Amino acid sequence: MSLLVVGLSHRSAPVSVLERASLPAEAQAKLLQDTLAAEPAVEAAVLATCNRIELYADVDKFHAGVAELSTLLAQHSGVGLEELTPYLYVHYEDRAVHHLFSVACGLDSMVVGEGQILGQIKDALALGQELHTAGRLLNDLFQQALRVGKRAHSETGIDRAGQSLVTFGLEQLAAGADVADWAAGKRALVIGAGSMSSLAAATLARTGVAEIVVANRTRARADRLVEILVQPGGTGVAARAVEMAAVRDELTRADVVVSCTGATGLVLTAEAVATALGLDIDDAAETPAAPAVPAPAPADADRHAAWVENGSAVRQAVRRATVPAQGAGPVRLALLDLAMPRDIDGGAARLDGVRLVDIESLAEASADAPMAADVDQVRTIVADEVAAFGAAQRAAHITPTVVALRTMAAGVVAGEIARLDGRLPDLDEKQRAEITQTVRRVVDKLLHAPTVRVKQLASEPGGAGYADALRELFDLDPQTVAAVSRADLNDPNRGRS
Repeated sequence: MSLLVVGLSHRSAPVSVLERASLPAEAQAKLLQDTLAAEPAVEAAVLATCNRIELYADVDKFHAGVAELSTLLAQHSGVGLEELTPYLYVHYEDRAVHHLFSVACGLDSMVVGEGQILGQIKDALALGQELHTAGRLLNDLFQQALRVGKRAHSETGIDRAGQSLVTFGLEQLAAGADVADWAAGKRALVIGAGSMSSLAAATLARTGVAEIVVANRTRARADRLVEILVQPGGTGVAARAVEMAAVRDELTRADVVVSCTGATGLVLTAEAVATALGLDIDDAAETPAAPAVPAPAPADADRHAAWVENGSAVRQAVRRATVPAQGAGPVRLALLDLAMPRDIDGGAARLDGVRLVDIESLAEASADAPMAADVDQVRTIVADEVAAFGAAQRAAHITPTVVALRTMAAGVVAGEIARLDGRLPDLDEKQRAEITQTVRRVVDKLLHAPTVRVKQLASEPGGAGYADALRELFDLDPQTVAAVSRADLNDPNRGRS
């Protein structure tokens, strides 16, 4: 197995790059066809979602494969290779299997545990099958990924982890109070109309807020979300849609703001929040200086973006020094920022009466949350399944050689029986059948232990060489082995979802 994946996702690239690199259906098909036409790849599949673009291939050369797949991604995405390269990640062999299984379980999703990715993996496999770019390896890999993802959702509480991010954020805003009691009668502003914002709006409606205002760059999407919120038999919440230009005015009437957009800059600056509350930006609480990484200027989006991109490890180390305590006094405006990179200026947290919760603070707070145990359990499942998949692939690699060996042995038996017929033509049918059965039993017994043992050895790490040794020891015809492999690969029932 020489599985290689080259890709980028929300974890490696900013939303602006992901948006530009998005692949429509026709571009995905062309990418797969061009990948197969490239020399290093013999199989290919593409997994393209709003948050990731990954090209999987079975390659015969690692370095040439990385170079070719990276170039193809750049060509078909429309983002130059030089610009795209810093955001690409590469996984090879078992690490590539581990990555896809983690993706299938929702561990690599922006919302941990979300189940939508399983449908997207199934679509990726179906496209590879339709275009005949997914062969034995990728069929087995993607089918197993679907099974692993379903197992994770059925055996653990990872679903609760995925569905609880918004609720967990609201719990942090409520600061220990019952979320329903805290939200009752409040006016909420939801900025964005994507999947996360839709989940936030639905969650807010269930908690009992009095009104939800949805603002989105594309007004039609905001209107559709509002229609869902107010449909008959729903929560009964009052909801309306507004243009993004109206956000500042709506901010003056809101009690809760949830923001999750694909914007590359800040959606809400500290200055805008201060103005909505009738505060002076200079009234923000003082922040202790951090010698290593300075906190962003409250109203300076460029400096803030640079600070956000300055490395998560460093940010974690200095976070308590660079991000101030929440503003003093009773909370007048609760802000929940679910975007990455962030939508809301961290400087807003320093304003009196403002409480801000963002992805980083949620990650820190969730370390001891119940969902952390579910994530650990899923990681264990993934590790076990990766080991099992690797063993199965290594064992499958030797199967054509074993089949060719037994075919050769059957030919030898048939030849000897034919020779015996020539030398002992007076044998009756019963005697001939008994001799034939005896010779076959002897051959089967001689081959049984070695073939069983070689399959066991081949399933272990480093066992790929046993197939070569078996072919060499028994002088097997390579064309016969290849024919068995092709017959298995061309089985119409193989790998179908």
